[in-house]
Amino acid sequence: GESHGGAVGVVLDGFPARFPVSLEVIQAALDRRRPGQSSLTTQRRESDTVEILSGVQDGLSLGTPIALMVRNEDQRPRDY
Repeated sequence: GESHGGAVGVVLDGFPARFPVSLEVIQAALDRRRPGQSSLTTQRRESDTVEILSGVQDGLSLGTPIALMVRNEDQRPRDY
C-alpha cells in the first residue's frame, strides 16, 4: 500500500457469488496491526476503518470483484 497517499485499497477477485463476507472479521484482522501490538507496527494513531466499496451486499459476495479501502487520516509524505 501507499502509506503516504489518501487511501490504501485492495481488490479481491475470484470469490463465488453468495460467499459470506464479514466486515467485522475483516476489521478485527486489520485491528491486529494497530500501534502497540508489536515493535513492527506503525506509531501513527489512525482508526484504520475498512470500507467495502463493491462486490458485497447484505454480507454476501456478489461474484464480482470485492473492493476494500482504508482511508489514511495521518498523511505525512515528507516522512518518506
